[in-house]
Amino acid sequence: MRLYDYLPSGNGYKVRLLLSQLGIRFTLVEKDIFRGETRTSEFLAVNPNGRIPVLELDDGRRLAESDAILFYLADGTRFLPDDRFARAEVLQWMFFEQYSHEPYVAVARRIRHMERRPVPAELMDRGHQALRVMAGRLADRRFFVADRYSIADIALYAYTHVADEGGFELGPYPAVRAWLARVAAEPAHVPITRRDFP
Repeated sequence: MRLYDYLPSGNGYKVRLLLSQLGIRFTLVEKDIFRGETRTSEFLAVNPNGRIPVLELDDGRRLAESDAILFYLADGTRFLPDDRFARAEVLQWMFFEQYSHEPYVAVARRIRHMERRPVPAELMDRGHQALRVMAGRLADRRFFVADRYSIADIALYAYTHVADEGGFELGPYPAVRAWLARVAAEPAHVPITRRDFP
């Protein structure tokens, strides 16, 4: 497999983390999004949407969108429950991550940490709203779905564990901090910018 990715990207990190935890070997093809490397004709032939990550399977088929890649890789593994309702709950939290978390927590990180600009107050407010929702869910459980580690946790972990880079103080969210520690303690966990993989 080949993974087209940008190492600081939380969306790409989700896929790298799951690949590591599944023990799947892959080739990392780095594309610098700030240098326009995902807007070249060569890359647009890989993904016409011009975004990373993209997973290229051994047979040449390609899959884009981080959460779709997670769902594909996790199918039939311990990272995706068999129960129909639990699977839907996994998707619910992955949709939450993409629509209510990532647009605020990740964008604040990009603005503050990568572009070195002030983060608009609305982004911070909406990011804290997402963190409060997460804290409520984790108040009486270890993981987001069926009390077991799944791709719902991986999806939400990716940008939450670097939320401080966007200016989000996690001190007020002890349940979230405890969950972050549990995810980091999972076997075959790798840091976000690790280049060497199994």
